[in-house]
Amino acid sequence: MLLAATGIVFVILVAFSVPIVFALGAAAVTGLVLGGSSLEMLASSLVGASQNWVLLAIPSFIFAGTVMERCGMSNALVDLARALVGWLRGGLGMSVIVVSYFFSDICGSKMAEVSAPLKPDLGKRAPGYRHQPGNWDLIAAGTAMGMLVPPAIFMIVIGEVTSTSVVALFLAGFVPAAVIGACLCALVAIQAYLLGWPKDTRPSLVFLLHALREAAVPLVIPLVILGGFYLGAFTATEAGAIVALYSLLAARLYYRNLSWLQILQIAYDSAVLTAVVIFLLAVATIFQYLMGVTGVPLLLGELLRPLEATHWLFLLGVALITMVFGMVLEGLPAAVVLIPVVFPIATKLGINPIHFDIVQTAAVGIGLFLPPMGVGLLMALRFAEVSVGAHARHYWPYVLALLIGLLLIICLPELSLAIPRSAGFVR
Repeated sequence: MLLAATGIVFVILVAFSVPIVFALGAAAVTGLVLGGSSLEMLASSLVGASQNWVLLAIPSFIFAGTVMERCGMSNALVDLARALVGWLRGGLGMSVIVVSYFFSDICGSKMAEVSAPLKPDLGKRAPGYRHQPGNWDLIAAGTAMGMLVPPAIFMIVIGEVTSTSVVALFLAGFVPAAVIGACLCALVAIQAYLLGWPKDTRPSLVFLLHALREAAVPLVIPLVILGGFYLGAFTATEAGAIVALYSLLAARLYYRNLSWLQILQIAYDSAVLTAVVIFLLAVATIFQYLMGVTGVPLLLGELLRPLEATHWLFLLGVALITMVFGMVLEGLPAAVVLIPVVFPIATKLGINPIHFDIVQTAAVGIGLFLPPMGVGLLMALRFAEVSVGAHARHYWPYVLALLIGLLLIICLPELSLAIPRSAGFVR
């Protein structure tokens, strides 16, 4: 009854368009009151949720990602992607996937990630492509894959709620994201062959070198992060500070298209979004307490018990549940509400925490763009001015490609663990 009442309060508030973070907070307070617990727990949770050094990386990465998006770094990445794969049949579609991998989840904002690859209208780059609902399948699927590409805000949060090294998760995300990206590119290649899609560009070494030169500024960030983490040169928090400073210098000294007033506004927005994340973490501790006293972990354990004999089946079952949560809620609420409850069961079975977190990150990314209610999907369709029904008819092959990539990540743990293992994070 306690959780049912809490859930009803949450659903009613969301139905009245109350922001999810406040709806979760109100539902948590309702649960404490109905359960006879002290409201002091809310205040202590707010303080405790902010007392972690790694959380300082969140405002830094959000700030850096927004500055990168505003100053137009994504434009250079589009040209690089076209130079790399545009000469293939269906290369324009593959370029969207490659750009999503490059641009990744650094923005911290799904709206920015969904819109950034299209700032230069890719639909007008090559003859034979029409602006149609199917074009947005690539944007949605590519952004779902980008959830795995570090430095991702979601990885910082899931590392916090599962007490897993954020640096290890960053290192673990590169290969799984590439695997899902390869599945999406394979689908585009099949569609291009069957539907007669044109090639975007001709093979050109001059174009490739020019694109590499223009994209050198944004590409420094992933190279420095991967190298620094692998060599143990800095922590996730220190990496956030480095990336934020670099993006600021690039915007002011190289691109020169952001004023100090705009930068101050970006810093303010980053602080607001960080406060939302911290509040979510605080609310998560309350929900974990409420779920514990009502026996939810034991119930989930019983429901998942038939899958415990085979790790891949267990991970697939949890991933499907996570996708539903990711579809109904935004990614961060899905992480802080569900994953802390399921994570102890996974560790008890001997599943590597890094592998578990990567699988759940991929599942949340897919759920965010899953018809008909995925939050990220609705954002993308708002830009396209396309209805969910019209979009869904074209999107299901991409969902299948995403699920195949997820299944490969589940069944082949070394895809997630190889780089962290070589860096000493996995024994």
